[in-house]
Amino acid sequence: MEEEGYTGTNFKRVCVFCGSHSGNRRVFSDAALELGNELVRRKINLVYGGGSVGLMGLISQTVYAGGCHVLGIIPKALMPLEISGETVGEVRTVSDMHERKAAMAREAEAFIALPGGYGTMEELLEMITWSQLGIHKKPVGLLNVDGYYNSLLALFDNGVQEGFIKPSARQIIISAPSAKELLEKMEQYTPAHEHVAPHESWQMEQLGDYPRQQNVQ
Repeated sequence: MEEEGYTGTNFKRVCVFCGSHSGNRRVFSDAALELGNELVRRKINLVYGGGSVGLMGLISQTVYAGGCHVLGIIPKALMPLEISGETVGEVRTVSDMHERKAAMAREAEAFIALPGGYGTMEELLEMITWSQLGIHKKPVGLLNVDGYYNSLLALFDNGVQEGFIKPSARQIIISAPSAKELLEKMEQYTPAHEHVAPHESWQMEQLGDYPRQQNVQ
């Protein structure tokens, strides 16, 4: 049973990567609603891609209706495609996809990927890569709805077996089948992999430095 008035969480803002489509099965929409409600329960604000359609629309509307802040970051070129009707919460327009990802990374303290297509997977993999490189130390979570990402996780495991991914780097990605379990795992995350370059050598003023910000609060 969930605790009423739950307030214990390590995160104030979580970035969610997800599709501008809802998928062919209701289970994906249900998962977006579940994650949105879990963020509201934990009083976590949302950073996302800015769209109002598909899974993006579902989670942003759920979090906004629950009283949490919603920040959408979207390139100008995608506004006619990913925004239908009224926008949700605060919407920030940027010039291109690179600026979008950098802004989302800077604003968020953790990342979660819902089921999605190439764009969602590319955003997820970039955050994993940035963690491996030492650009950030933030948790990266994968909401593996009904086994949607089983093949991707198996690919990562094969990368370890074939010598392309270090076993410690495989631990960067945190996965779970439910929002509640995923967030609980992410709150316990401690980086265990060796960074390719020292964390301090990257220009963190561009991408944010969540652990250091925590320490000065």
